[in-house]
Amino acid sequence: MGERFRITGKDWQTVFILSLFRATTSFSLVIAYQNIASGVASTIHFMYPLAVALTMMLFFKEKKSFSILFAVFISLIGAALLSSGEIDFKGGDTATGLIAAAISIFSYGGYIIGVRKSRAASIPSTALTCYVMGFGTLFYIIGGCLTDGIRPATDGHAWLNILGLAIPATAVSNISLVKAIKHVGPTLTSIFGALEPLTAIVIGCCVFKESFTWSSAIGIALIVTAVTVVILHENGTGKVRK
Repeated sequence: MGERFRITGKDWQTVFILSLFRATTSFSLVIAYQNIASGVASTIHFMYPLAVALTMMLFFKEKKSFSILFAVFISLIGAALLSSGEIDFKGGDTATGLIAAAISIFSYGGYIIGVRKSRAASIPSTALTCYVMGFGTLFYIIGGCLTDGIRPATDGHAWLNILGLAIPATAVSNISLVKAIKHVGPTLTSIFGALEPLTAIVIGCCVFKESFTWSSAIGIALIVTAVTVVILHENGTGKVRK
């Protein structure tokens, strides 16, 4: 069955704001990766589960839970171990990179909470993702025109890379993210987001033959433990919706 793409005027306002959060996240991460080591940038960005959990507890009266806080804490440690690296980046500005990575924490956390706690919760996931990505594209076109301009890719291999990033890594993942937020909530979704560096480690080792260290092993173990703790907690309280 197809999804409804028609939304109201008030919905457009909500979508526009969420698009700003999402575009800010992507843009700030690009700046961070250009100025500091990717491992450090990733570690800072993956503090967003803590920001989400604390915001939900402080401002949306979500019940405080030691299990959730413990899971957030150890998932952050796991993400830090998986994304560990030197902070310096050749030719980059460390202060700019750190500030950009910090901004990504709050912009992505705001996006996750906004999807669940705003009118966006009633918008079909595919439609919401389409409009958010559409606005994001418009923001980047405007930004490109105001800076170095826009240069279309002409190489076939480059287009394959672009399609790989656009379809599975962006469209599919964002639709899945929106559905997850609506079904299990912002906090649980954000903790599962810590599996992203774990996925990067697995792909790096299996596909690109990168090294697998004790830090990687401990990080994976901590993240798996965090996810297990949250699943047991949510199942025990009956809060996970089908």
